[in-house]
This record gives sequence, structure tokens and C-alpha cells, in this order.
Amino acid sequence: MLDAGDNTKKMTLIVTKGTLDWAYPPFILGTTAAALDVETTMFFTFYGLQLLKKDLDLKVSTLGNPAMEMPMGGMHMSMPNIMPMIPGVDRMATTMMKNLIKKKGVASIEDLREAAVEMEIKIIACQMTLDLFEIEQSDLIDGVEIGGAATWMEEATASDINLY
Repeated sequence: MLDAGDNTKKMTLIVTKGTLDWAYPPFILGTTAAALDVETTMFFTFYGLQLLKKDLDLKVSTLGNPAMEMPMGGMHMSMPNIMPMIPGVDRMATTMMKNLIKKKGVASIEDLREAAVEMEIKIIACQMTLDLFEIEQSDLIDGVEIGGAATWMEEATASDINLY
């Protein structure tokens, strides 16, 4: 717990998804919090662990995302749930999303991830997930701590904000 005289705010985030669209919320929230002097910890587990790999090839999945719309020609094109069954649709959606991100000047996940490391956000890779998916620590970016649920729990119990 925080000392009564310690005004430092703390936040933890659990990152479980590894697609391009799901990578943005934790990195944006984490780096924004750190920029506002909130001591931040990000715990990457299951598919979220993919975001810590040195080489990223993030994709968008339209499956199970009925709210997904992409601006096209001044309108918004919805992606019906049947779309992922068509070969190449996820790649097309990924290309469209990456083009939109670039066009709108949104930072890349690589840039946000680098900022997180530079801002000294505590980045924890889940040991169980590393073992489960046979991922080596050498496959991950520098600056990553290896830990488990208890490591995250220690951070979470001392935090003001915990996000999943």
C-alpha cells in the first residue's frame, strides 16, 4: 500500500489480446498515465504477449466485431460477421486499418511500445504464457520483466487503478 505521505498514483493494466486494434487501448492508456506521472505496470498474458515480440506482424480480425466500421469515400463501411469467412478479408481490413492509422497520424504500436519502455513503464511478460506457447525471453523486446499472476497481484494491490 501507499504511504500516507506518498501522492504517487499507480495503475496496472492486463493485456490479453494481440491484434492490431486491441493493442492500442492498453498502450495508449499506459503511456498517457505514465506521461501524467502515474506509476504504470502492464501485465502481458496469453495472446497479449505477442505484442512484446521483437518482430510484430499485427493483424485486425473482423470476426466477432460487429461494431467495426471503416471510413471509405466519405461514408462508413460495416464489416458483417460473415466477412472473415472470405479469404483475404482480414488482410484487407488490416491494410485498411494501417493506412487509416498512418493517414490520421496515429502512432504505431512499435512507437507506443518504445515510448512505454522509455517512460519506464513496468512491463511484465507472463511466465506461464511463455511456457505454454514455448516463447523464449530472447524473442521479446528488451526491458521486459518475467513474472506471474502473483507478480501482477503485488502491483495491483498497491494500485489506485486496475484495468483489464
